[in-house]
This record gives sequence, structure tokens and C-alpha cells, in this order.
Amino acid sequence: MTSLHADEAFLGHYQFSHDPFAARVPGFKFFPAQRKPVLGQLHHLARYSQLLLVVSGPQGSGKTLLRQALVASTNKQAVHSVVFSARGAADAGGVMRQIAQGLNVQQSDARSLLSQVAQLSLTGQEVYLLIDDAESLDNDALDALLALAAGNAEGRPHVFLFGESAMLPRLELLADGEERFHAIELDPYSEEETREYLAQRLEGAGQGIELLSEEQIADIHLQSAGWPGAINQVARETLIESMLANRGGVQKAGMAFKLPKKHLIALVVVAIAVGAAWLMQGRSKPDAQAPAVAQLPLGSTPAPAVDATAPADGKGPAVEFAGSGQPLPLPLVGQAQPVIREPLAQASGLGENDDDGAIEPPASATPPTVTSMAPPQGATPSAAPAAPVIAPAVKPAPVTTPAPTVASAAKPPVAAPAAKPTAPAATAAKPATAPVKPVAKVEKPAPASSGSAGAWHASQPGGNYALQVLGTGSESAAQAFVREQGAEYHYFKKTLNGKPLYVVTYGNFANRAAAQAAIKTLPAKVQAGKPWPKTFSSIQQEAQAR
Repeated sequence: MTSLHADEAFLGHYQFSHDPFAARVPGFKFFPAQRKPVLGQLHHLARYSQLLLVVSGPQGSGKTLLRQALVASTNKQAVHSVVFSARGAADAGGVMRQIAQGLNVQQSDARSLLSQVAQLSLTGQEVYLLIDDAESLDNDALDALLALAAGNAEGRPHVFLFGESAMLPRLELLADGEERFHAIELDPYSEEETREYLAQRLEGAGQGIELLSEEQIADIHLQSAGWPGAINQVARETLIESMLANRGGVQKAGMAFKLPKKHLIALVVVAIAVGAAWLMQGRSKPDAQAPAVAQLPLGSTPAPAVDATAPADGKGPAVEFAGSGQPLPLPLVGQAQPVIREPLAQASGLGENDDDGAIEPPASATPPTVTSMAPPQGATPSAAPAAPVIAPAVKPAPVTTPAPTVASAAKPPVAAPAAKPTAPAATAAKPATAPVKPVAKVEKPAPASSGSAGAWHASQPGGNYALQVLGTGSESAAQAFVREQGAEYHYFKKTLNGKPLYVVTYGNFANRAAAQAAIKTLPAKVQAGKPWPKTFSSIQQEAQAR
């Protein structure tokens, strides 16, 4: 499967609007867990500090996203930002040329650059130099950036370096004990922050955190060590593994063709042997039936046939043949039961069990019945065989006589089913009171709906917690869920990717631990949605951001 087809299968299986764990996703919001305080600290230091600012962390720690958030949160009219990666310009000359190009300056020396910074400062614009992948810079480039960050009497740009922690010892050597830079090291997410980060990513793609179980979330946090880049990679692999596991039945069917050759040969031999045995069994059945068919007709003369069927004492029923001297192909008395019994049972409407119970009485009367239906005098031998076979099955006169006997013999079983409808009748009376329960359910959560659509959430203390249990694009679905569950459930409206999203919450808890403990008390249907704690302050912010 190519990468393109794999992505299409991944998005189609989970019905994602886009890959939620891609490096760049449309409409992605900056995750505010531990990064929002760092972002505020960078803005503060840029205004009041004259030091070079360094943001360090391992690969995948979110440095690039933090740099993007810093640029996006600045006032474009008051700040002129120059952004580039050190991978394309690692030496001092390349760095200075990149800065000169960003400031629209012909000369790339430090004095010309600082002069341009001063000119922009006179127009009310500060200069931000933001360099990503700063660990790739050599020592000369770092020394030049330290000099630019110090500035001169004319002007000073604000220099931000985003790179791995390996460059910090080199900066310390270049600073030579002086305070020339300030470093901020990023910390990994906690498990709860990992959950919130995953929920934000999945909601941005049109789904929710319920796609991942508690065990999967804990495993993602453990494997990624809480770093955002690794969280994206591990979460994507986890969802793909779940998708392949769901489709494993199709793959297992194809595994049979990957057996070793000797095993395949053995399977073929066994299949051939089974096929041969089946063919031989099919041939043996007609051969075994052939003697029985040969014995069914009586002999060529009437005398041997009568002697063959009559008992030794001569008291057996006599078989008469009218018309020609050729005997009719009548079955023997012992083998006539299956031929006559089945049409009789079908004509009387009895099932298979009733047929077995009513066979004994007419068994001895079979020969006289066949004899009475013999063709009249002068009938041709060709018409004689059809008369005794069809007439007993079609004419109901001799069949209706034993029917009452079977019915009377089966009266006790018939009486038992007659009593059974009384039990359903009694149970049918129970639903007469059942409709009262849905009415009580509808009236029960009525007070909850009165505080819906965010009014109730806005009145709660921001430091308290609620459990987010459901997110849906239909307000009627959210209202129905609240009515069904009870007065402790409320919903509010937020906007996600330009579309309304109605979020249902449960309860009001003083702290996260109490909210987390309340999850186990929820109904199984609600727990299936993987509820998770959320502060009322974050809910109020989401409800207002429309």
C-alpha cells in the first residue's frame, strides 16, 4: 500500500477531515498547557530585557509551534518579524545575509543592520529576529547574534533562538561569564496534558478523544515521554494499529496462501482424498438402492408375487390384479409406509412429529387401501401404476377418517398451547404501566435544559471542574442526551472550525480529583464516551470564543 493510499484509508476509516497528527494542520490552535506561560514570558522579556532569548528542548518538544505562536500573537503593525531556519544558513555570513534580506538592507554588516533597526524604531516598529533550528549555528554565528542582541546607541533588535539544549554550553563559553542570554527550557506534558492535547487534535479533525481508550492514552504518554512531536507520531501509529486490527479478518484469510510449499502440497493431497471419498460415497448410494428397486416389483407371474408377500400361515391380505395378466408394480407391505405416509401427513396438515405418532394405525390397512384403488376391469397396464400412487395422495376420503383420531390423540398437547396465549396476555398487560416511565424521564431533566446553551456554565466558579461527556454538531441531540440522563447534565455551545459544536458536561466538582473519581459512578453508556475533567474557566472561554 502506497503512502497516499495508506493516508486515504486512515482518514476514511476514522472519518477525519484531515490528519490530526500531521506537523501542520489547518486551523490548529496553540495548545495552552505549559506553553502559554512560556509564550507570555517571551513577550515580557522581549519588552523589558536586553538579553538574547533562547528556547531549548529536544526534537519534537514544540519549539517550532511556540515560535509560530509568538509571531502570530505579536502586533503586526508594531513588530517587524524576521524568521528563518539555521539549517539554510549556519555560518555568520549566511545568518547576516538572511537578516539583511528580511530588513530590506543591501549591506549585511552589523552596523548597517543596527542602523536599519533604528530607522524602523523611529516609525514605531520593533524588530524580532526569530531563528529556528538554532543548534545548527556555528560559534561565529552565535557570537554575531549575541552582538546584535546587545545592540548600540542607535537601536537593538530582539533575538530569539529556538534549538536543542546542546547549544547552551557553547553560548556559555561565548558569554564568558557575562549575562548575555536568558534560556528557557521546555518541559514535557503530564499525562493529563497529553490527554487534553490529543483531544484538541482529534476535535480539530472532526472526532473526539473517545477514539482512544484509557490504556491507549497512558501508553501514548509513556512512549512519547510527554513531548508533543512524539505524541503525534505514537498516537497516529496507535490509531493505524487499531484500524488494521479491525481489518485483520481479511488479512488472516490471505495468510493461508503464505504457507510453506510442503504444507500446501499436504493440503492439496488431503483435499483430493476427501473429494475422492465423496465421489465414491455418491456412487455407492445408487448401487445400494438398485437391489431395493429390483425387489419392489412383484414377479413376472401373479403366483410368485402373492407367495412372496403372504405369510407362511396363509392369513396375509390377498392382492388381486384386474384386467391383464401383468402384475402392477406395487411396493411391498413393509416398504409401503414411506410412500403412503408422507402424502397422508401432508394432506392432513400434520408436522413431522405428528406424522410419526399417527403412522401405526393405518399401517396394517395399507394393502386393502391400495387394492381398493386398483384400476377397473379393462384398464391398460400402462395406466395401472399411476392410479395407486396418485389416488391416495389426492383423494381426501380415506385420509380424513384418521384425522380426527390424530386430533383426539393430540388433545393434551393442543390444550397446552391454548394455555400459553394467556401468559402473553398477562404479560401484555404490563406495558400498560410501562409508558409512565418514559414520561417520568422526560419530566426529570427539564430543569437542566433551562440552564443549557452555556448560561449555567457561565455562572459557575472558574476554578471548579466538570466532566465533558459528549460533543455533537446537533443541538437537538445534546438536548435529548441531557433529558435522558438527568438534571446533573448541562450543555454549552462552542465554535469549532467555523461550525457549532454542542458539548455536554456533568456535575460541578471542587477539584480535579473529585471529578476524576466521579467518572466511575456514571452509567456505563456515559463512561463509554471516555469523560474527562475540564475547568469551568476553560469552558467559559470556549463558549465565548465564537
